[in-house]
Amino acid sequence: MRDPGGKAGSPSGAVLAVTVLCLLVWPAAGMAQNVQTGGGETLTVKGFIIASFFAQNQNFVFGNGQSAEFPAPPEFTTDEWFLDGDVRNTRITLAFSGPEVEGHFKLNAVLEADFFGGFNGAGAFSDEQQIPRLRLAYVDVIKGKTTYRIGQAWTPLFGNVPASPTHVAFPLAYGSAGMVGWRFPGLYIYRNMSDADDKVAKKLTFALFRGSWSGPGNNLNSGSAGNASTTPQIEIRGDFSGKTEGGGSWGVYLVGHYDQKDLSGANATAPNDDLDGTAVEFGAKYSKGAFSIQGNAYQGTAIGQQFGQITQFGDISSWGAWIQPGYQFNKNWSGHLLYGVDDPDDADVLAAEASRVENEMIAASTQYKIGPYVFGIEWLHDTVTTGAEKTETEGDQLSFSVWYKF
Repeated sequence: MRDPGGKAGSPSGAVLAVTVLCLLVWPAAGMAQNVQTGGGETLTVKGFIIASFFAQNQNFVFGNGQSAEFPAPPEFTTDEWFLDGDVRNTRITLAFSGPEVEGHFKLNAVLEADFFGGFNGAGAFSDEQQIPRLRLAYVDVIKGKTTYRIGQAWTPLFGNVPASPTHVAFPLAYGSAGMVGWRFPGLYIYRNMSDADDKVAKKLTFALFRGSWSGPGNNLNSGSAGNASTTPQIEIRGDFSGKTEGGGSWGVYLVGHYDQKDLSGANATAPNDDLDGTAVEFGAKYSKGAFSIQGNAYQGTAIGQQFGQITQFGDISSWGAWIQPGYQFNKNWSGHLLYGVDDPDDADVLAAEASRVENEMIAASTQYKIGPYVFGIEWLHDTVTTGAEKTETEGDQLSFSVWYKF
């Protein structure tokens, strides 16, 4: 028997697991009961549902709708605009808070998924059957001011996140206009360097995580070219934050990154062709009263696996930056305006047989919040420049989104 999505057999194991989880958790939440676990920990179920309706005049990378970042050439010339909907941002997070164990260690864990895993097949009804995608899966071991995080987590390069009612799992400017960073399995150490009476809060993060390049090579095994390096990716980050005398708050961070890829992979007969990746990133934010502003800037080389160089893979150097001011008009209404750019070295791009030599993004949004609900309208305009001839492709997206946060 063939299902309506055009794929034979029963639903995937991931879909079945999420369905069972929903059946177990949602009735308990509706009756205000505790969720029972197999150990002494407590479980908090949280997340959100986001429905977006959008109009676009161009196909986008990494996809249309909630994952749109920059237009995919060639530019539409006829019958340009189309209307569609998207719910893949919808996310569920399971946060486990464990008891103290021997030596006064505290144990926590997080498992998080959304629905950007593609569609269930390619049939006529497959685009209404979204597949879950693992986002985070880690255990925290907490001892005093230090947290040891083991598993798949966000790298320190993933810093400030632009506000948006539509682009959540794929934030504005992500891999396109100055925002970089990704999540990898590894060891993450967070150290609070401050005392309770310090005027400036300080935190140090050190991370070692698996090497990576342009994917695992197949959907079963990693360890392919670029991933097989014996050198882990390494990042160090320092965060500083505080209050101003005038009642404002501020925060800054600085990140350094190094990695080494083995492009020929393990057991290669050719000589090793290592490729070093480096990056420095600075981020800042400030708010006072109803006004806020945030952003970050990076400069890096060969960090396509961290969404650098407009998400291109090769020995490419680039810089990128974004800035977003915002204003809270009243307790319900707010607005934001974003500008971002990413500018790889043209010669590096062409030598790597890539194409994107520059990208520029502008986005404006307004949101209305009431209780756990958010209603938002956003306009996104992006221009990507490609090739030695520097051809520009422009794309627009107008979206209306509704969130329910739980």
